[in-house]
Amino acid sequence: MEPENIEFPEIVPPDDHARSAAIALHDKLVKPAGSLGRLEELGVWIAACQGQSPPRPFTRPRVVVFAGDHGIAAKGVSAYPVEVTAQLLGTMLTGGAAINVLAAAAGASVRVVDLAVDTEAPATRSIGEFKVRRGSGSIDVEDALTGAEAEAAVRAGIAIADAEVDGGADLLIPGDLGIGNSTPASVLVAALTGSEPVAVVGRGSGIDDDAWMRKATAVRDALRRARPVLANPLDLLRTTAGADIAAMAGFLAQAAARRTPVILDGLVACAAALVAEDLAPGARRWWVA
Repeated sequence: MEPENIEFPEIVPPDDHARSAAIALHDKLVKPAGSLGRLEELGVWIAACQGQSPPRPFTRPRVVVFAGDHGIAAKGVSAYPVEVTAQLLGTMLTGGAAINVLAAAAGASVRVVDLAVDTEAPATRSIGEFKVRRGSGSIDVEDALTGAEAEAAVRAGIAIADAEVDGGADLLIPGDLGIGNSTPASVLVAALTGSEPVAVVGRGSGIDDDAWMRKATAVRDALRRARPVLANPLDLLRTTAGADIAAMAGFLAQAAARRTPVILDGLVACAAALVAEDLAPGARRWWVA
């Protein structure tokens, strides 16, 4: 089944009046111009997103972790076996992972969503509401998803963003969990930036030289399959991404449609963001990396 087109509304940009007011306010403060550096830029951006200056403190920041396994992991592209995804998922759900500690320190709460972890059932029913499948295809030789699965994953991301914003979230932070997920992310980055595989392949989980060469080969082969569908973001997600990354792309696009600011952190989130900008042009103005 071919995916339907998923239509996002025209993205309304953050408020220019609030942005200008925030810049003017900085000029009146007792400090050298621009002396707060990046902090000033962030404050101005938040004011624009909120449509008010000065901006108000965030009251409900939410980290949403998109979990899924990837068939390409069987090709030896990671330092860890695929079973580690489910183990880490359990640790996250009991509050013992690094993200739990960091989020608590920042006053954020964490939600975990199982889109495609390669287990029979999700750890709990609540995190498996949007499960699309177990794992994904090995993207060097086959599609990651079917058309229907790619559409379902993007729609899941939209629904998750809507639920979070409707629940009062005023800042969203997408997170990723899945052994091998930096390989499809690297393919998306290479495909959408016109880069060569060796330029986008990193050490991921801490792989050695042999694993790096396997990973570079996998990215090269997957990139050949991705290039013919570059013009269609849903087809690109179907060919290359996996349900977790496809859902994250939908989530990011919908967060912008709902005028909710997003912090992007890490390769996988930024790869999903490249696709999300194609799904909903202008969405990038609501995100900061």
